[in-house]
This record gives sequence, structure tokens and C-alpha cells, in this order.
Amino acid sequence: MNGSPTGAGAAAGKTGPLAGLKVIEMAGLGPVPLAALMLSEMGAEVLRIERADAGQPLLSLPQEYDLDRHGRSILKLDLKRPAGAELLLRLAAQADLLVEGFRPGVMERLGLGPDVVLQRNPALIYGRLTGFGQDGPLSGRAGHDITYLAYAGLLHAVGRQDAPPVPPLNFVADQGGGAMMLIAGVLAALFQRSRSGKGQVVDASMIEGASMLAAPIHAYMAAGLWSDRRGVNLLDSGAPFYDTYETADARHVAIGCLEPRFFDEFARLLPLDGHFAGSQYDKSSWPAMRAAIAGRIKARTRDEWAELFAATDACVAPVLSLVEARNHPHNCARQSFVKSGELDRPAPAPRFSQGAQAPAAAPAVADREPSGILTRFGLSEEEIGALAKAGVFGR
Repeated sequence: MNGSPTGAGAAAGKTGPLAGLKVIEMAGLGPVPLAALMLSEMGAEVLRIERADAGQPLLSLPQEYDLDRHGRSILKLDLKRPAGAELLLRLAAQADLLVEGFRPGVMERLGLGPDVVLQRNPALIYGRLTGFGQDGPLSGRAGHDITYLAYAGLLHAVGRQDAPPVPPLNFVADQGGGAMMLIAGVLAALFQRSRSGKGQVVDASMIEGASMLAAPIHAYMAAGLWSDRRGVNLLDSGAPFYDTYETADARHVAIGCLEPRFFDEFARLLPLDGHFAGSQYDKSSWPAMRAAIAGRIKARTRDEWAELFAATDACVAPVLSLVEARNHPHNCARQSFVKSGELDRPAPAPRFSQGAQAPAAAPAVADREPSGILTRFGLSEEEIGALAKAGVFGR
């Protein structure tokens, strides 16, 4: 097959389960760069293709903080020029994966759709991520995480009973339903290729990915165990023993003692009146239980409650800020956050027993010189010079 995972062009020094894998990332925003970052930190050699005339992004970051580019080589190409599109086809002929997050039809209009690219490299995995999928009435529409969650029915489910829906940052559709589902899809396709030798197209949709994350909720609804109303269910702030409460210092603790044995421990230490322990799942008792819990929690500071419950299975945790989380003893012991240049950032996840590329060891940008990048893909200096004269490369 054309896309060899152990080709001579593999970046030297990369480690991890995907070492030697060649990935072409078509630059975009949000979930595709996160997927490419994770593939890179699992050992893949990722080449990020950026528009030659790309302006400043909506959220412009200094290079040392820019995880959308971290650890990848960057090649700026004018894909509207025939020579630029042809160059990308040559690069794809040696790649294992190509991932893109444009609206349907964009790659086709550039002459770089999957039919053309897979003709050059039948072993390529062509990963496509959109909000609405490659077809359907909404496929050409713009959107963001909040848009896709609204259409998936999930935004309706997030928030309190008598308040508007709350956007859960961009974690659910963009990152969970988008980046993670794209990674799962392309890795599954790679496994299938190991048996068949053939590549394929992976069509990942953020609506469908987010909906898949909610599959258990749909099952609970079908069984009559979940209401299609916001803030009245077990996991959406409806239950008083699965919610957040304000403490004496205007901070919060998170309580999640779903199981009776954990709730008993919580009730004993809070303490909570004994009659609540036997009626944990009696919804008629929930208003009084919530008021009792709120009153008790308000009597101490967040850290006092954290200390009281620290050695227990009562499932009570301090609600930490993003900065505080980096310094929590557990996260420090696990080195869950690492220093990468000037950036304090989450460590690569998941972990592998044979190790993955440490983010601190990866330069912010591995390479941005066309000659260095393209010689690894087998182009001669004469070919690279001719492409430069043709105005294919951006600055």
C-alpha cells in the first residue's frame, strides 16, 4: 500500500503507539486541531496544511500557547493554484491519514475530494468532520458547539429546571462528539486497513457524535427512567445528592453520592437527619433534603468540607478552578499537567505503558520550512525551487 506507517520519512525521535504514522491535517478551528494534537502526541508525524493567504484567526495566540499548531510541521499552500493542489496530492500519496473539517464540498471544489485523493492512494484514511454530516438538509449550514447541541436535543437537557439551557463550554459537540469521534473513526479504519489493505472515508458529524455520547440517556427515557424536562432527573441537578452547593466562603462543593452506601457515608458525616438515608430515592423527600443539605454546606468553607470528606467514599469534591486543578496534590502526583515552554497544559492522555511523546519535548512547531518538510516526502531541491517560483508557498 502507498501509505506506509513505517516509511523512511517518519519524524526522528517520535515515540508512542502511532510512531511512524503520517497524518495530513487540513488547518481549521476547534475539533480537528485537537484531534491532530492528540494523534501527534501519540507519536504520529502530523503535517498541518494552512492557507497561503490565511489571516489572523479569531482567537490569536502566541506561538508558545498555540496548541492548534503544537508539535506539527506547518506548510502554507495556495491550494487554488493547480501546482499547490497537485503537491497536496503527492503528499497524500505517502500519508496514512488525512483529516479535514471544512463544510461539505470545499475539498471537492479544490480537486482534493476523497475520490481524487484515494485514487492516488487507495490505502489512505480520509477523515471528514462537520457539524451536520456530509449530506442532509443542514449539511451546508454554519454552526458551533451550541448549534449542534441544540439540534441534537442535548442543549435542552443541560441546566436547571427553571432556568434557560446552559452551554457546556464547547466540550460536548466540538471536542467529545467531534474530535474524539473522529479519532475513534480513523483509528478503527486503520485497523480495518491492516486486514484489507484498503483505505476509506470516515464521515464524522458533531450532531451524531454528541448524540452518541447521550445514548444512555435515550435508553433511560425509553425505559421511563428519565424525563425529557431539564433539571428534574438524576444527573442534571434534579437530585439533591447529585448537585453543587455554595459554601461559607462563596465557593462550591460537588456532591455525587448516587449509590446508597455512598449516600449513607455522606449523610453520616454531614450530618443529615437519619430519616433521609432511608428515603434517598423518594422524590417527595427531595425538596426537604436539598434544603437540609444546602443549610449544612453553607456552614463551612469549601476547603473545610474537602478536608472532612477527603478520605471517604462519600463522593464530595471541592469545585476547583482551572488554575487550582493544576496544583491539586493528586494531579501533581500524577503529573496530570505539564510545562510545555511557557504553557502549563494538560498532559497527553491516555497514557501508554511504552510511553508517548512528551509535550515538553515537542517543539511548538516542528518545522515550517518547505524544503525541510518536502524533502522528507521525497521531493528534490529542484522540484521545491520550482514550486517556490510558482508562488505555491505562503509566508
